[in-house]
Amino acid sequence: MHGPDPTNKHPLAGFPQVCYIKNTVGNPNIEIGDYTYYDDPEDSENFERNVLYHFPFVGDKLIIGKFCALARGVKFIMNGANHKMSGFSTYPFEIFGNGWEKVRPAPGEYPYKGDTVVGNDVWIGYEALIMPGVKIGNGAIISSRSVVVKDVPPYTIVGGNPARTIKTRFPETVIAELEQITWWDWPVEQISAHLQQIVSADIEALKKVN
Repeated sequence: MHGPDPTNKHPLAGFPQVCYIKNTVGNPNIEIGDYTYYDDPEDSENFERNVLYHFPFVGDKLIIGKFCALARGVKFIMNGANHKMSGFSTYPFEIFGNGWEKVRPAPGEYPYKGDTVVGNDVWIGYEALIMPGVKIGNGAIISSRSVVVKDVPPYTIVGGNPARTIKTRFPETVIAELEQITWWDWPVEQISAHLQQIVSADIEALKKVN
């Protein structure tokens, strides 16, 4: 056997709160990798409700890699939440019309942080909040109820509000080698045959597989 079927919405029989959300997300501006799951006893298939202010006219994307574990209540705030901040008032007068549209900001005046990108094999804890444009590296861990306002390096544990580095998971040399190995891109047959090396912390053994 070569692991669970990545096209199965609910890979754990009798446990629908775990969902492989690549199979349920319909928004073309949300990209999800294989085997990434969302765990929520309240409608795990509707992960999109946790991607906030994601307006099509803004055009930003949420990109989440493979083999990520997303806990209940994880939320992503997208660029559509931003208000113009360069003037005295941040109130969005223009959206209400009736003459107020005359102060509509010119293109580029709204803050824009770009796409939000989560790497592969990332674990995001309960009710964590990811702000617009944040990039989270491969193998990172986001502690429960963290507010992530800046990029997270690969294999780094962060927590708090705003989230700060707690520690790096491995020495820099090992992290660099893991970034080269990219086991999550192996064929599933190879992953299945070498799970012991993937879940261990023996970089030399993993390098032999690669």
